[in-house]
Amino acid sequence: MVDQQPGDQFYFARRGGGLAVGIHFELVNMPPKLIFFLTALLTPIVLLGFALRLLLTPVFPTMEYNLPWFPPDAYGFTVGDRVGWSRYAVEYLTNREDIAYLSRLHFENGESLFNERELSHMEDVKRVTRGALDVFYLALAGLALLGLWSKRGEQWSAFRQGLKRGGGIMIGIAGAAAAVVAVGMFLIPDLFWTFFSGFHALFFKGDSWLFEYSDTLIRLFPLRFWQDAFLLVALIAVAGGLGLALGIKRDTTKTRDTK
Repeated sequence: MVDQQPGDQFYFARRGGGLAVGIHFELVNMPPKLIFFLTALLTPIVLLGFALRLLLTPVFPTMEYNLPWFPPDAYGFTVGDRVGWSRYAVEYLTNREDIAYLSRLHFENGESLFNERELSHMEDVKRVTRGALDVFYLALAGLALLGLWSKRGEQWSAFRQGLKRGGGIMIGIAGAAAAVVAVGMFLIPDLFWTFFSGFHALFFKGDSWLFEYSDTLIRLFPLRFWQDAFLLVALIAVAGGLGLALGIKRDTTKTRDTK
């Protein structure tokens, strides 16, 4: 026999003539509208963060350098050189090492792989990258908790419809970004540069992100690398958004709760 009232935190159960005391935690019901709103807000962040994380591996540079249209290095890097050196730069952005991870790298002639300006910029890039990934992980955790929380009745419907709406939002945002990049790549080169420089102005001071063509960072990551990277991130995010927006059916019986 259990003596328990809805919402009670304590319950008493009689088993075999004895008395057992336990604790019952009941989740407070979150309004479906709030679940819908939070889910729709977090979903684009998770999709974009997932796409970014996929690119932050040595796999993407390796594939990129082997594309037939990728520009060769005018200063002598082979495809193998680019693959090898870029691995350090990419891994630095996601590991827990300090800048010594890059500053200790040298060419065969003893010259440092990266100069001081490049190293300073890589420290800035790591801070921005770690911040973006932290936001992604928090959003992912929040979305997972919302899913677990709402796994019941009308709340589950609100969560699903929030995923659907968030997917639609991602299609709009990432689709627009992909269009800008594509037009900048093939029709109006200045458009991508305006987008690219504006993006850097949001996160980096002054011209700290500009380098000589002979600097290692430019030789490893020329403009075409970033055009393809931005385009791929946008396309991955759009694909995820389409999967949610089209894969989840609209629940017409719950529209009053989620609009």
